[in-house]
Amino acid sequence: MWYRYFAEVLGFLAVGSFLLGAVSTAWAQDKQPHEKHAAHIDHCAKACAECMRECESCLRHCADLIAVGQKDHIITAGTCSDCSELCAAAAKIVSHRGPMAGMICECCAKACDTCSAVCEKFPDDEHMKHCAKACRDCSTACREMLKHVGQAQDK
Repeated sequence: MWYRYFAEVLGFLAVGSFLLGAVSTAWAQDKQPHEKHAAHIDHCAKACAECMRECESCLRHCADLIAVGQKDHIITAGTCSDCSELCAAAAKIVSHRGPMAGMICECCAKACDTCSAVCEKFPDDEHMKHCAKACRDCSTACREMLKHVGQAQDK
């Protein structure tokens, strides 16, 4: 009878080591695409955070201009405010690699396209130039991250 117990234990150990090997191999294969694209993800999160900062600064600048009667900056202020909020959300979600990172990055890229277009309407304003550049950089980083992460998810 002891040999039957011994055979069962050996069977369980064999199955257990097979499953452990399969799980560790799958984990290693799953980890590689994430590590491979980590630079794009990190760059995107940083670009979103920088864009948020520039949009906040530009929002304050627009508020000052509106206060002295330059009402043509009302739309720019609203656009910078919204873009800043979306960039902040994108920076947070992308940095912790949340499951909705793709969704927020698509939205962030579109918001940045809109904000840069609005800020570029004031080409002589240095604040607006910095904001537009940060928005273009953020939009590019979001799209690059989406392209690379999308390729990793397809495999």
